[in-house]
Amino acid sequence: MIKTICVVGAGSMGHQIAMLCALGGYNTVLQDINEQVLKEAETKLQDILHKWVAKKKITAEEKDAAFSRLSYTISLQEAASAADFVIEAVVEKLDVKREVFTKLDRIAPKHAILATNSSTIVSSLIADATNRPDKVCNVHFFFPPLVMDCVEVVMSEQTSEETAQLAMDVCERINRTAVLLRKEISGFVANRILGALMDEALHLYEQGIADVKDIDLICTKALNHPIGPFALMDLSGIDVVYYVKQQRYAETGDPSDKPNACLEEKVKAGKLGRKTGEGWYMYKQLEGVKN
Repeated sequence: MIKTICVVGAGSMGHQIAMLCALGGYNTVLQDINEQVLKEAETKLQDILHKWVAKKKITAEEKDAAFSRLSYTISLQEAASAADFVIEAVVEKLDVKREVFTKLDRIAPKHAILATNSSTIVSSLIADATNRPDKVCNVHFFFPPLVMDCVEVVMSEQTSEETAQLAMDVCERINRTAVLLRKEISGFVANRILGALMDEALHLYEQGIADVKDIDLICTKALNHPIGPFALMDLSGIDVVYYVKQQRYAETGDPSDKPNACLEEKVKAGKLGRKTGEGWYMYKQLEGVKN
């Protein structure tokens, strides 16, 4: 039975996943190596839930109860030592994730499930860094987790049925629609479809066919998408898109999977989208989740 959840990484995904778990009734520990990131995470969550109370999405009592179940720490030992379920949400780099899972395997109880929130990296590339490959899977939330309903739960060939079912049960309890994928593929379903759209948008931009604003306008007006591909990259983080393409290129060796030059330029310049105030678009102020 899952009682305590540890979320590793308090960035744009991790802190919201942790709050989902706390809202779902789980004792939740949010860990990050950077104490300032943890403080910022708590501030953001307080702001989001304050707005939810004002909009009557939840009661003040429900808000207070959720925060009473959520704790913060820079110690991985403290965070994971009593966890029944761990969700890793660190940077989208395979070597970093493998290092984290090696440590988690040593710290977390033997029965604990170790899940990665990776949007691209399949869990079989991480599982052999542990002694419990049957208890490793992908539990992929979408950005921003407190808004987006869907979760992709992805099994590797070694993931047990029990692990998959427990992951699905957690998603149900935190009020998220989970879809179980029994076969791995880099990027899973949603991001492979979305990636194809972004790749073509970047190609059209680099070929000078249309500029960023016009491509986004066509996607929203002609295709009825709620947001254009460049605006979406700004929302998700241009660095995230860059790392995803880097990882896919490392796996496939296909030159078409290499990060686009325009993406690399943005990352090197630190223009990563909304979180830095500038990406494909300029933003007057840094924005949190509008919900």
